[in-house]
Formats: sequence, C-alpha cells, structure tokens
Amino acid sequence: MNYDAQPTVVRSQESVLATNKLLRNTYSLLAMTLVFSALTAGLSMAMNFPHMGLLTLVGYFGLLFLTTKLRNSVWGLVSVFALTGFMGLTLGPMLNYYLTMPNGSEIVMQALGGTGLIFFVLSAYAVKSEKDFSFMGGFLMVGILVGFLAGLGAYFFEMPGLALAVSAMFVLLMSGLILFETSQIIHGGETNYIMATITLYVSIYNLFTSLLHLLGAFSGED
Repeated sequence: MNYDAQPTVVRSQESVLATNKLLRNTYSLLAMTLVFSALTAGLSMAMNFPHMGLLTLVGYFGLLFLTTKLRNSVWGLVSVFALTGFMGLTLGPMLNYYLTMPNGSEIVMQALGGTGLIFFVLSAYAVKSEKDFSFMGGFLMVGILVGFLAGLGAYFFEMPGLALAVSAMFVLLMSGLILFETSQIIHGGETNYIMATITLYVSIYNLFTSLLHLLGAFSGED
C-alpha cells in the first residue's frame, strides 16, 4: 500500500486552492485599482491637469518602491491605490489631448477595446493552458530596460519616429509581461497578490498608452 499517496494528493489540492485564491485576490484588486484609476483620470480630465512630464517617472518609481516595501502589510493596499490613482492622474492630460482630435473618441475607444481584448485573451490562455512562461523573464527585463531608455531618448531629443517604435515595442513587451506574470501566479513564482496586481496594472497601463500612441499616429492625427 502506498502511504505517501494521500499526503501528496492533499498537498496538490492545497496548492490548487492557494493558486485559485491568489488569482481571485489579484484580479479583484486589479479590477478595483482600474476603476479607481479611471476615476482619478476622469478627475484629472475635468480639472484639466497639465502633462506631468518627468514627474510621472518620479512619482511612479517612488510609489512603486513604497508598495514593494509595504507589500506584506495592510499599508501595501493603501500604497497600491496611491500608485494606481497617481497613474490615473497622469493619464488624464493624455486623454484630453486625444479627445481634442476630430476622431479622438474613436481612437481612445479602440485603444481601450484593444487593451481589454489583449489582456483577457492572453490571461485566459495562460490560465487554461497552464504553460510555464518563466523563460521570458530575462528577455522581458532587458527589453523593458532598452525600451525605457529609448523612450527617454525619444522624449529628450524629440524623435517621433523612435517614440513610435518604442510604443510598438511596448505593445509586444507588455503582452509578454501579461503572459509571464499570469504564469508566475499559476506556477508559484509569484505568491504576493499585491505585487502581482501592480505588475498586471502596469502592463495594462503601458499597453493602453502605447496603443493610443500608435492608433493616433496611424490615423494621421498624432
């Protein structure tokens, strides 16, 4: 008789339950942060906030560092909403810019729809297939660093062609990051739902803004 079979089954069931709980907590918090971010973006639009420029990066990295430090406490939740709320504020001026265009509302809706479609399709694929995408980690880290530096170069040297290339690059990178992070949750590489939420939120935010830039450019209005 195999006396190890029952403990193995119990451990397997516990692992599945833990994974499902992590997924539920992550997607619940992600949904709340997206709604909160939309509210702060609407506030920013209504109050006609100016573009924050490099202040966006300072605020983002500062709040990201704080969230990482507080991820295992209740204050981590406060920090998550502070970060996503701030990013919503930075999105307001960008949306106002596109909405002043003749077909601006269509561009925004197309970017929003494209972002939602990409996120749900990739997330569903990662969950249903249960494939391990951890091999993408190194590539994504290098790619995001290169894209970030290229984006700074495009901003400071006013190179619209490079900025467009960076946006296209980030669409691919953020799509890969969604697959990677979802896989990490499923396979135990990520066990903290606060950090999982932040990673997915940042993926969605960058995916949306990149699509917005690309659609604006191809429409001839950007």
